[in-house]
Amino acid sequence: MTLTLYLHPLASFCHKVLIALYENGTDFDSRIVDFADAGSAAALFDKWPVGKIPILQDEANGRTIPETSIIIEYLQVRYPGPVRLLPEDPEALLQVRLWDRFYDLYVSVPMQKIVTDRIRPAGAHDPHGVGEAHAMLDQAYGMIEAQMKGRPWATGDTFTMADCAALPGLFFASIVHPFEAGRPALSAYLERLLQRASVKRVLTEARPYFSMFPYREAMPARYLEAF
Repeated sequence: MTLTLYLHPLASFCHKVLIALYENGTDFDSRIVDFADAGSAAALFDKWPVGKIPILQDEANGRTIPETSIIIEYLQVRYPGPVRLLPEDPEALLQVRLWDRFYDLYVSVPMQKIVTDRIRPAGAHDPHGVGEAHAMLDQAYGMIEAQMKGRPWATGDTFTMADCAALPGLFFASIVHPFEAGRPALSAYLERLLQRASVKRVLTEARPYFSMFPYREAMPARYLEAF
């Protein structure tokens, strides 16, 4: 297989790239990275010393591609499929990139701050940082509510890379920092994402690993059922 994605099935940023791959039916192999296993971790660090997943290995072109947005753009250029996740129109493209960054930086990052703080060792917790993360999610939710009024997808009528970024961030953020009442557009948007075939496939594959999620007890029952 030409393409290999190094990932973990529970990792939200890996979900973003998986959604893009499944949207276009792109053929690839997956390799789960186990950071507790020295050999598995070393194989990743050898390819990308930063040690973040996912990374995409393209054997045919001798390339290693890190960072989710770059991976999705690379796939569209090198392995295009029927679903164009980055539009040709320059202004529309800027909006997709903006909201892609928004969901990564202002939803996924604070969500991960809250999640990872729970598994820090005693005496190493960061209550101030966690409080800031909750406040950032409140701010982000309000902005998404305004953005999604009258739009089916993140930037308009078309499913794009921004929606690939939105799903994993909102899915896990809705567990650790549930949406407040008065966010109907945001709630409806998440429901539309959850009905997407590519999303259902990603979450179905992730479900066996949900027991590892630090906020497992807070997951809504429907998240634990078949998608």
